[in-house]
Amino acid sequence: MTDENILSVSEIARDKIIEIRDQEPGDEAYALLVEVTGIRGNQFAYELSFVPEGDRPATDHLDRHGDLIIAVPGNDIENLRGASLDLTAQGLAMNNPNSPSPTIGSGPVGDLSGPLADQVAQVLASHVNPAIAGHGGAAELVGVEGADVYLRLMGGCQGCGMAAVTLGQGIERILKDAIPEIAQVIDVTDHASGSNPYYEAAKK
Repeated sequence: MTDENILSVSEIARDKIIEIRDQEPGDEAYALLVEVTGIRGNQFAYELSFVPEGDRPATDHLDRHGDLIIAVPGNDIENLRGASLDLTAQGLAMNNPNSPSPTIGSGPVGDLSGPLADQVAQVLASHVNPAIAGHGGAAELVGVEGADVYLRLMGGCQGCGMAAVTLGQGIERILKDAIPEIAQVIDVTDHASGSNPYYEAAKK
C-alpha cells in the first residue's frame, strides 16, 4: 500500500480516538478499523472498531495520523477516499463526498435512430440494466408521453432507499446524455411493496 492517507481526521477527533484506544486492554498496538457496512438512505453506513494492528490483512490500507493508525479494508478504499472524521456534540461524525449510487456506463450507445421509446429501450438494455444488475435491480420502460419517459424499477431497486439516487444520478443522467430530447425521467415504481434490501442491510 502507498503512504497516501484515504481519510482525514480533525485534531480533536484524533485526540478523542487515541484517548479511547488507550483504554483498550493489553499491550498490543491497536488500529481504528473504519469499514462500510451497508447503505442508509443516500449515504454509506459505517462501523468503527479497534483491532490489533498485526491482525489486519495485507489488503488493508493503513492511514497514519501521528500516533493514530486507521485501517481501511481494501474493498472500501474507493468508497472512503476523501472522507473525513470529526468530533461533534453527538460524537464522531463521518463526512464522505462519495455516493453509493451505482456507476452507470458512459461508453458509446450505438445507433439511436427510431422512435423515442425504442431509443430508451436500447439504452436501458445496453448501459443501465447491466450496471444495476449487480445491485439486484433492473429498470423497464413503462411508456413515453411527449418527451417524458416513464420507468419502473424492479428487483433490488424496488423499495430500495437508494432508488431516488439511482434514478436521478445514474439512470436519468445516462438517458439524457444519450438522448438529449428527453425532458423528464419519471419513476412509477410501487416502492411501498418492495423489500427495501439496502435499508434493511444498513439497519443490521
